[in-house]
Amino acid sequence: MPNDDLTLLREYARSHSESAFASLVECHVNLVHSVALRQVRDPHLAEDVTQAVFIILARKAGTLGDNTILSGWLCRVTRYVSCRALRGEWRRQQREQEAYMQSTLNKPPSETWMQIAPLLDAAMEKLNRKDHDALVLRYFENKNFSEVGLALGASEDTARMRVNRALEKLRKFFSKRGIDSTTAVIAEQISANSVQASPVALAKSVTAAAIAKGAAASGSILTLVKGALKIMAWTKAKMAIAVGVGVLLAAGTTTVTVKEIEKMSGYQWQIFDNGVEGKVLLKAPPLMEIRPTVSTSGGSAETTSGAGNEVKRLAMAYSVQMMVMDAYGSWSEARTILATKLPSGRYDYIDSLPKGATQAFKDAIKAKFDVVGRVVTVETNVLLLQVKTPNAPGLKASTPASEADQSWNLGETAEFHSGAAPLIDLDHLCENELGIPVLDRTGLINNFDVELKWERKNDASRKDSFKKAVLDQLGLELVPTNMPIEMLVVEKAP
Repeated sequence: MPNDDLTLLREYARSHSESAFASLVECHVNLVHSVALRQVRDPHLAEDVTQAVFIILARKAGTLGDNTILSGWLCRVTRYVSCRALRGEWRRQQREQEAYMQSTLNKPPSETWMQIAPLLDAAMEKLNRKDHDALVLRYFENKNFSEVGLALGASEDTARMRVNRALEKLRKFFSKRGIDSTTAVIAEQISANSVQASPVALAKSVTAAAIAKGAAASGSILTLVKGALKIMAWTKAKMAIAVGVGVLLAAGTTTVTVKEIEKMSGYQWQIFDNGVEGKVLLKAPPLMEIRPTVSTSGGSAETTSGAGNEVKRLAMAYSVQMMVMDAYGSWSEARTILATKLPSGRYDYIDSLPKGATQAFKDAIKAKFDVVGRVVTVETNVLLLQVKTPNAPGLKASTPASEADQSWNLGETAEFHSGAAPLIDLDHLCENELGIPVLDRTGLINNFDVELKWERKNDASRKDSFKKAVLDQLGLELVPTNMPIEMLVVEKAP
């Protein structure tokens, strides 16, 4: 947390200094109001959300740690409160979106901003906390990289790298939803438009309500506060929720319908791009459901929660082949043989079953599409990934300071970054780019930091460009051979 914020917050927590809290409100009210307005698209409701956020800050002032980035924390809490406020209003807001954008900004918005603004906060929610806070500091608050690094406890160069990678994640998020732009344009638009001036009297009314901890606030605002605090508590207790699902099963409470899950979470589980799918997934009781997609973005997306055998998934706009590959063990297209014609169309699915649910997913696919998968050993063409030039600049052994992180940019000039991870993700990248199975024969078993760039133009030289980049930058060659490997055969159900 920047020193000024920390000092003011500690002063308020210690002595209930009204002037200290008023300074915090004055500093951050435009940020909170702007995030709220993008989410709820109603000026009056945005003011209620803003008031609720600062009431929560007043209540939580003594619990925020020294490493909290207050602006980032406020953005997250604003999304929680906005989600509560939006319950049941999604369709109306979609219809009013264009009118909202035209009427609330202080200057005519660019076409790019008109496209990304409704998705910005959902995209921000997808980022890990450090990436999220870095972007808030750099573009919402317009701090320089030295100031961003100081706030995050990192160097200026590290802050610059983190911001650039986070921007690339946003670009990829927007690209999947049909918005093609560059990271430079996205950064420019966020910096220019993400925070607008709030109503003149709002800071004063917010300060008064927050200092009173909401005692004089309206019932609707207190409802927002209560609902948001519940969301914050459940976000903090993700593992406890996963255990709770197991308790439900043990008690025999397994007959949960789709309508019930939507009632419990407050949102339709097929709605993406609103930043609520992760929350729906966390609240989901045991359920396996496949439905025709409601997406209009044209791209597929997936949200997961949990780890190991306790992973829950929500997927949007998946083909039948993609679902089969997931159900039978995360196979790639390069290792899949289609022995029957698959149904066309795209589908959304939710899988919130506990461990051992893989068979239920397979059964659901068989029942709905009359197809199954089986693993066979086939002799086929493969590529062996081998070390040719040790100690290449783009492939370095991870150090204790390396951060687990990954980003992809699959535009015409493509980039792949992986931090503190085994080379299995590089295998998958090679397989997807070259359309042929790739086997790791490098003998490298530890974690590595990988930086790779290549030209990905849609022409005959694309695969050669990728192979050359892997060799020149990572010191790894892809050697063709023929050998028996396991493949997934997708066929009509017997």
